[in-house]
Amino acid sequence: QISIYGRSLLLSPCLSETPEARVLERAVLESRVREMEEENRQIRLQLNQLQGTAGQPADGGNYGNAAWGASADTGPEDVENTAEERANHTECPRSPTVLKCELIHVACVCAGHNASRDVVTLVKSILFHRRNPLHFHFITDAVANQILSSLFQSWMVPSVQVSFYDADELKSEVSWIPNKHYSGIYGLMKLTLTKALPSDLTKVIVLDTDITFATDIAELWAIFRKFTDKQVIGLVENQSDWYLGNLWKNHKPWPALGRGFNTGVILLYLERLRRIGWEQMWRLTAERELMSMLSTSLADQDIFNAFIKQNPVLVHQLPCFWNVQLSDHTRSEQCYTEVSDLKVIHWNSPKKLRVKNKHVEFFRNLYLTFLEYDGNLLRRELFGCPSQATSESLQGALEELDEDDQCYDFRRERITVHRVHLYFLQYEYTPAGDDTDVTLVAQLSMDRLQMLEAICKHWEGPISLSLYMSDAEAQQFLRYAQASEVLKNRKNVGYHIVYKEGQFYPVNLVRNVALRNANTPYVFLADVDFLPMYGLYDYLRKSVVQLDMANTKKALVVPAFETLRYRLSFPKSKAELLSMLDMGTLYTFRYHVWTKGHAPTNYAKWRTATTPYKVEWEADFEPYVVVKRDCPEYDQRFVGFGWNKVSHIMELDAQEYDLMVLPNAFMIHMPHAPSFDISKFRSSPGYRYCLQTLKEEFHQDLSRKYGAAALKYLTAQRNI
Repeated sequence: QISIYGRSLLLSPCLSETPEARVLERAVLESRVREMEEENRQIRLQLNQLQGTAGQPADGGNYGNAAWGASADTGPEDVENTAEERANHTECPRSPTVLKCELIHVACVCAGHNASRDVVTLVKSILFHRRNPLHFHFITDAVANQILSSLFQSWMVPSVQVSFYDADELKSEVSWIPNKHYSGIYGLMKLTLTKALPSDLTKVIVLDTDITFATDIAELWAIFRKFTDKQVIGLVENQSDWYLGNLWKNHKPWPALGRGFNTGVILLYLERLRRIGWEQMWRLTAERELMSMLSTSLADQDIFNAFIKQNPVLVHQLPCFWNVQLSDHTRSEQCYTEVSDLKVIHWNSPKKLRVKNKHVEFFRNLYLTFLEYDGNLLRRELFGCPSQATSESLQGALEELDEDDQCYDFRRERITVHRVHLYFLQYEYTPAGDDTDVTLVAQLSMDRLQMLEAICKHWEGPISLSLYMSDAEAQQFLRYAQASEVLKNRKNVGYHIVYKEGQFYPVNLVRNVALRNANTPYVFLADVDFLPMYGLYDYLRKSVVQLDMANTKKALVVPAFETLRYRLSFPKSKAELLSMLDMGTLYTFRYHVWTKGHAPTNYAKWRTATTPYKVEWEADFEPYVVVKRDCPEYDQRFVGFGWNKVSHIMELDAQEYDLMVLPNAFMIHMPHAPSFDISKFRSSPGYRYCLQTLKEEFHQDLSRKYGAAALKYLTAQRNI
């Protein structure tokens, strides 16, 4: 294994004996040799066309009966090769006949939360190997559209375009077909691509979401150039015995040529398909077969196969290493003899990673590599190809930064665009119809994961959580959530991953992601270290009505307390909490270290209060509040520790929100180790200097925004 320009590559068997010291030299030489081979290949193709051989159909009538290693990709230049050399061992792969900046189109049907996660792993594997610009075409439901559009917009990968097509508009095209496959109606959508995709799109690679690439997708795209004039579709033979009809007694599959073909990887020549009337042809095929079959068992694959059996001349058979099918009892192991033979791995069993295959550990590790791979590393430019990835406004903001500024890193963080994967797990929640619903909004990182179950037990309402994690940590979280009886039964918790990048914790950016994706009229802006009192959700909804929140500007303060004990008998009432406060089991929050943060709550008054009471803003006040969802967002210049909530409360006050303390509400902070950011604040004079600088700039911005009304904040700060 060698690394060239920061990219890890596997040496092919042809170079395995090359001395290590000459690897790079050999790589350069090999590149030049491939260029010469490509020129020779083009000359041979031109000669073949002149001789009239290019237009001859390659149907032969023996699909599924030919030797397993044979393929329709054996070109005229391979005539002198031995049968062994023409088998599915790739030997030294030739450079694909794809132009340097040729745009490659990839289509995928994706619906729901789980498929949206799967498609990201597929995209990562493609981006890792690719050398060409890409245009992804996603046929999606509303859920996948929201998730993937946000993800790609924030991913900002150079030389990648993304288009979305509404699957709901296509359902009527296939809803009449009964389908027993677990993919449901979306498993039939690939039949509609000639209609769904732009009419000027001539060809496209179509992929299932459970695909992993182990090579440059340009090699697959190049096979379009090997199609005869009549061929319109490229497929790999099915590697199970399904279509042979001998899996069990009375097993009756749809008609197919021999073993049939698998539709997990398809080359669609759209222009030609439209020309031959594909839409009408597949419909007629489906209608005819459904008269006896009654339903499809393998969704679109059954209809594609029935169509191909009637029209074998239209199919171009791909070598089986372009779709190594890892379902149980397949012949996939005959598709490769070397690691370098692998092109595309297809996890087409409902068991996915638990499938039986003697090399499954290797395949699983390859898949996990991309599953946990840092997607930020895929934001690399394709040299020599035009790209619009970095917006002009972002580029301008970067150029305005002074690299000699002592606080450059802080300012750079403010304009960093973090990848965001919304609704990482399934989310199903419709707000209550009485317009009083409240979402608990919080953010966390991996070290606070253990708080989630407890919060879910204390708060039965909807929750919007942003998790600041790496790609690998996100997968750890996924496994944790799927194994938790408490979490997997809650469908009203929206988990939004903000992927790590840079040296600071962008706490307010992460908070804003959670805030923006709450879907109730009101939000409870909390921290994940706090457990709300039992029944707080219902109490807040009643308070929203009582205090006429719909028609007034109010921020309802939930008094905060803390315990230093990891094991706490949680108080079930205000009376019980006051008793624990008197006994020293509980304290008002940050009483020992930062009294100013919550002193304006006026805990002495709260002890005896029976009705909500108004308090005035004071410097450094940072209570936890319930506000309307359209409240101001958090200021993203504040990263790490310090002033991230203080600045938000200040802006609420500047916008004339009344701060109302709720008399029968409380939340308790649970103990934890100090965060890395607070350690940096305490140990670094430079960190504290920059935080002070950001504070002053925030005050100036408030003054510009709110005029004379904002002067009190500057005065209060100077009096501290």
